[in-house]
Amino acid sequence: LFQSTHGGYISEIKKIKTIDGVRDKCVLVTGCDSGFGNHVARQLDRRGFQVIATCMTEKGCSDLEAAASPNLRTVLLNLTDGASLDRVVELVRSVTGARGLWGLVNNAGRSIPIGPTEWMQVEDFKKVLDVNLIGMIDITLRLLPLVKRARGRIVNVASVMGRVALTGGGYALSKWGVESFSDSLRRDMRAFGVKVSVIEPGFFKTAVTNVDLIEADLLRLWNRLPQDIKDSYGDKYLENCELKLCKDISKVTWCMEHALTSRYPRTRYGAGWDAKLVWLPLSYCPTFITDFVICALFPVPKDTRVVGPSQVDVSST
Repeated sequence: LFQSTHGGYISEIKKIKTIDGVRDKCVLVTGCDSGFGNHVARQLDRRGFQVIATCMTEKGCSDLEAAASPNLRTVLLNLTDGASLDRVVELVRSVTGARGLWGLVNNAGRSIPIGPTEWMQVEDFKKVLDVNLIGMIDITLRLLPLVKRARGRIVNVASVMGRVALTGGGYALSKWGVESFSDSLRRDMRAFGVKVSVIEPGFFKTAVTNVDLIEADLLRLWNRLPQDIKDSYGDKYLENCELKLCKDISKVTWCMEHALTSRYPRTRYGAGWDAKLVWLPLSYCPTFITDFVICALFPVPKDTRVVGPSQVDVSST
């Protein structure tokens, strides 16, 4: 009897804390070819939402449509292409009408090029920032009036690397930008009833963290380096780089769903044991502790005091 009553109380509490009318609400999710976006699009579809899922490829669209209900719509989107963004916004307007857009899940992104800062060129940063930050801001601003009309939700996927920069490249920069943009947007929209949440995943196995692609791109960066920089790192530097990933991406997608369905969504969601127990706590530590821990995780360059052609050797002065 106690268990039955106890279970009934929990069920009622969940109903009180969850929004009503899910079947009348529309959610747009970006980056649904694979990974978090693909998983959460199907998850929200099963929940009863009207889902519009954006993909980069025709194959991504067709595969997702085959795995979901007929209610889920797919559309091609390139976040760096203004015409592509226009088409998606027009589709959302036609689908939502006077209701507005209940949810926008900014999930699309890329990680490479990523690696030591010295290995990068400006164009490497731009490739990532244009998608992860500028593209995310662009689609948010275009759809914000529709979200505002529905007094809905915006869910931005950042990363633990938006709190602790583990290596160079545009990825950590872009995720710090996502954090900052989300904070200002949340405060600006508070008076209008729009809630903004940030998802901060740890390291999960998705297309963005595809180890083979990352290693191949690191090799590309390495091969174009001047010989003096290669000598300073040593030939075995790449061999000692290792990335351990979690396979259960539902830890992230359940956070997304909670942010869209809870009456009281959280401002930030740490997803994954490594995020909650390592990276997010580390972000609150003094800088010298954070630096020590992160440096201990990466291989040490062969020569830790190499003077380049444009540097001055101050060791003997």
